[in-house]
Amino acid sequence: PLKGALFSMELSEFFARNPKAALAFSGGTDSALLLLAGVRAGARIQPYFVASPFQPAFERRDAEKLAAQAGVELRVIQLDTLADPLVCQNGPRRCYYCKKAVFTALRKQAAADGYTLLLDGTNASDDAADRPGMQALTELNVRSPLRECGITKRQVRRLSKEMGLFTWQKPSYACLATRIPTGTPIDPEDLARVEKAESCLAQRGYRDFRVRLRAKDACLLQLTEEQWDRAAAEREALRTLLRPYFAQVWLGTATRTAEPME
Repeated sequence: PLKGALFSMELSEFFARNPKAALAFSGGTDSALLLLAGVRAGARIQPYFVASPFQPAFERRDAEKLAAQAGVELRVIQLDTLADPLVCQNGPRRCYYCKKAVFTALRKQAAADGYTLLLDGTNASDDAADRPGMQALTELNVRSPLRECGITKRQVRRLSKEMGLFTWQKPSYACLATRIPTGTPIDPEDLARVEKAESCLAQRGYRDFRVRLRAKDACLLQLTEEQWDRAAAEREALRTLLRPYFAQVWLGTATRTAEPME
């Protein structure tokens, strides 16, 4: 049975009415809850992970681990998102064009596998006005059960903890393309450098941060306010850690003006 006082009957009812569906599965908090909730409700849910230059390796590992926990097979779709010039140009609508490509590929594969309903993990806390990719989901008739049932991010995390999902406290993660400034063409080598730099920082124990490209050989390490003092004290170590990927590193938070780590 689905556990947790916050688990609305609406979500259980959704799967009762839709007992067979394909799921866009990122390995993140929202889609992890949706997968396990669907499986526990007795629905036949097929998760698909889209492997692209925008997805870091750890997301695929998490997706594989979560699918195994739910007792289902993860299917992987290979997609070169940079093959679309509108995505590669990285204009203001890049997210829309990328989502359109990703979910078109998902829908095509799902249909070939016998699934007519395609789901994603958008929750009720996500602001549609601030996410151009949602337009693509609407156009492709992708349904978002968490959003439809009014389940917020806070509820997703609480329910995930109750259900034993390690993702209950996993930080929100935006794809690697968001590390490249809008208007700067996306270079696969830049994506690779960012991913390697972020992996090094994660291994050092930093959480919920971003390595953002500032110039061809410079990056901004954007941290939460709580991690500022630690990073400031470890400036030299961090510069050494990131030097193989960026010659110049700036340090900042959402509220602090960025400053060079010199």
